[in-house]
Amino acid sequence: MQSNTFANQLYSTLQKHKVYLVYLPLVIYWIIIFLATSIPTDAMPQLFKAQDKLEHFAAYFILEILLALTFHFQNKFPRAKKNPIAFSLLFLSLYAAVDEIHQYFIPGRYADVLDWAADVIGGMMAIFIVLTFLKKTSAMQKSKV
Repeated sequence: MQSNTFANQLYSTLQKHKVYLVYLPLVIYWIIIFLATSIPTDAMPQLFKAQDKLEHFAAYFILEILLALTFHFQNKFPRAKKNPIAFSLLFLSLYAAVDEIHQYFIPGRYADVLDWAADVIGGMMAIFIVLTFLKKTSAMQKSKV
């Protein structure tokens, strides 16, 4: 019961301050991802072999959460608001592909289907967190519609 109260308070706060707590963090985070993927790999240390895939997974895990919340809270596109998970995962998958192509032109980097897969899997795993959060707050959402 207490976790539902926290979830409802968090939802209410996110909804009330969506520009500063959802939209702006998404824009800033997306810029950071783009800049990070524009750095030549020679300038970046790698501690272990799977580090690259874990970095992709984590980066797109966070991006999916921000994208899904953005689509959920926005009111400009009703179809996207009604199905934020599908739209956010579609956008994430497309951006991940574009980002891999972009990396092809960066010295020391290359386009890798496995990196794209790590991006998409990270996004898919984040969906469970977003869905759980939205389900916990569904009663509140329905009462405000």
